[in-house]
Amino acid sequence: MKTKILAVGLLLAGTAVFAQKKEIKNAEKAIDKENYSEAKSILTSVESQVAGEKDKVKEDYYMAKGNAYMGKQPQKQSVADLKIAGEAFNMAIELGNSEAKESLGKLRNALVNSAITDQNSQKFDAAAEKLYTSYDLNKKDTIHLYYAAASATNGKNYDTALRYYKQLADMNYSGAGLEFYAVNNSTGEKEKFNDKNQRDLYLKSGDYSNPTEEKVPSKRAEITKNIALIYIQQGETEKGLQAIDEAMQENPDDTSLMLAQADIFYQSGDKKKYSEIVEKVLEKDPNNASLYYNLGVTAMQMDAPEKAIKYYKNAIEIDPKMASAYVNLGSSILMKEQSIIDEMNGLGMSKADNKKYDELQKERTSLYEKAVPYLEKAVELDANNAQAIQTLVNIHSQLGNEDKVAKYKAMQ
Repeated sequence: MKTKILAVGLLLAGTAVFAQKKEIKNAEKAIDKENYSEAKSILTSVESQVAGEKDKVKEDYYMAKGNAYMGKQPQKQSVADLKIAGEAFNMAIELGNSEAKESLGKLRNALVNSAITDQNSQKFDAAAEKLYTSYDLNKKDTIHLYYAAASATNGKNYDTALRYYKQLADMNYSGAGLEFYAVNNSTGEKEKFNDKNQRDLYLKSGDYSNPTEEKVPSKRAEITKNIALIYIQQGETEKGLQAIDEAMQENPDDTSLMLAQADIFYQSGDKKKYSEIVEKVLEKDPNNASLYYNLGVTAMQMDAPEKAIKYYKNAIEIDPKMASAYVNLGSSILMKEQSIIDEMNGLGMSKADNKKYDELQKERTSLYEKAVPYLEKAVELDANNAQAIQTLVNIHSQLGNEDKVAKYKAMQ
């Protein structure tokens, strides 16, 4: 009797495995027909039995589940479905499936591309959710967590941004490294590659040339600063200053942290303290062109064009080949243009107003003439600088310099 009971038990177990395999096959057929709802329903019905089965059955199940929830067009799926799909692909990867990694990569690319579309449409919360989901599916790509934090900040979702920034700070995220570029011979535009190997592979094809590398600075100070600024935004200035102080205790000579601290004091209205710290930074490293450049960026962010112009000129004196400093110097000069335009638009039609309009127009033209040499120098140093080239096209259009417009349009 015992033998018969055992035999029946084995027969039933074998039948169950067969049934599960059959259901997975049915789900795969439904996926092939793009009937994803049916596939999901079938897979849900056998989900509780799969956990105890052999790895091959589990592998097939999780691949089918991933494909069912990802669908043919992952960019059109909900974030919730893509997260389920990504987790299924990760399970399949752990079980040794050779296709799962590629499928997960396709899914994460869809999330990132969709996030970029959201950002361009100023749907920052949606973008942050997608970027964080991409990070959550592969925690080695911490840059996606950083971008998620930035998107949440842009969307003024400060609680979420603070949580993400704290995660970055806790893992001691830096983001420092190198970015690899080459010029696309067919378009003439400089393009970024994932890594050196990919860039070198494209160079060998002959379709790309002029390889360059750009150093990416550490983002630790920026992360700390953003944590502090969010605290201040939430009315917790003391917590903000404490965040900077704690970071500076570990890195007392880090000038980027000192600048972040100065920025905090500026935001809180303590201009005197801000100036004191900036002067200390300059004392520490008076011949650092990058430091002056960063000070210029900070001044622009604070809507202080005169200070920005001074700092960028200092950077250029130290490093005459710093193209980005010339671009930003031109942009700093042009920062005054909007207030001139606003004043011009507010004038009436009286004789006095017409006279004032002409005076403002001359002032605006003067700004253009001051900015042009710096922008042209930037293009001379970097012929692929799209921002400088477009600005020169706009300025020369306003000045009526058609030959210059044609020259710089030909470089686009």
